[in-house]
Order: sequence, then structure tokens, then C-alpha cells
Amino acid sequence: MFDLPSLSELLLLLPVILISLTFHEFAHGWVAYRLGDNTARNQGRLTLNPLAHIDPVGFLMMILFKFGWAKPVPVNPYNLRTDPERGMLLVSLAGPTANMLVALAASLILGLGLFNAGYIDYLLYLTMQINVILAIFNLIPVPPLDGSKILAGLLPGQSQFIYSMETYGIIILMLLLFTGLLGKILWPLVSFVINILLMISNII
Repeated sequence: MFDLPSLSELLLLLPVILISLTFHEFAHGWVAYRLGDNTARNQGRLTLNPLAHIDPVGFLMMILFKFGWAKPVPVNPYNLRTDPERGMLLVSLAGPTANMLVALAASLILGLGLFNAGYIDYLLYLTMQINVILAIFNLIPVPPLDGSKILAGLLPGQSQFIYSMETYGIIILMLLLFTGLLGKILWPLVSFVINILLMISNII
């Protein structure tokens, strides 16, 4: 059903995944903190230490399927200095936005052509790819992914219904994964965004 990564691929994947998941979760915590919620900071999650953010199952999924998740940063929407649903929309957008910024930075460095298509170039490309995958995957509007909270912020009248689906969210995601529907949705979007980043960096 899937190919296990080789040892050399694993050695490249591990630091990229750790960095990508860490920036994603840190961004959630940082935006929540800037909006007035100290929950992530008080629980030691407002940090770039990967060990604070790794979820073992989500990390394994990233290695095997190149999309997964980290341990969600705790946020109390009622501590935010704004409407809770609007605040959660901003906090939720922060993770995918951070991943896209990391992907853009990797593509721009790659475009400089400093490393003669060696391992560093491949590492930069992998960083771009993994971060684009994380950003797009997390924008899927299925709880508990960020996309569901963004959708709840955009459709406040439907927020209770959207959050009530969280019990079934993992089941829905697993069904999408094992039926192949998730890949059919995800990979065309990932390829489209990567091509845009490569054009921006003048690689193609």
C-alpha cells in the first residue's frame, strides 16, 4: 500500500518533519499568546523545542504518508481579546501560514543554486514539499484539523455543528486516507502550489 522510506530518506525526513511540525504548532501558540491567551505558554508549548510538540502517531504518519499532525497546542478561545470564533480562525490560520512561509523560504534558497543539486538541495526541496503538504492537509475542513476551525470562524452560525463533528473527525480522515480520496484531493493541490513556488524562485 505504501513504500517504507530507506535509511537515507529517513535521515532526511526526520529533521524536516520535526522542523515543520514545530513551526506549525509554535505559530498557533504565538498568535494565541499575542491575542491574549497564555495557555500554551503556561504549558510549555510556546517553544521551538520539537519534543514539546510531537504526537507519536501523527509523526509516524508523516514518515509513512508525508502528512500527519503534531500534538495540538492548547488554546482557550475565551481568553482571546477578540470574538472567540474570529480569534480561533486567526490562531488556526497561523499554523498553515507558518508552513507556507517555511516552504517559500526553502524554495527561494533552493532557487539561488548554491549547492549544485546535492543533498542540501534535496533537503530544501523536501522541506518545501513537506511544508506545503502540511499546510494544505491542515486546511481540510474536517475536525480536528485547522480547516474546521477556520470554517467555523467564517460560518459562525454553523460553528456548533462543525465542532460537534470532532468525535468523528479521525474516522473521516482515516476513511479518506484508506479509500485513496485524500490523496486525490491533496496531491493535485500540493503539486500546483509547489509549481508556483518553483516559478517564484525561478527554478522552472
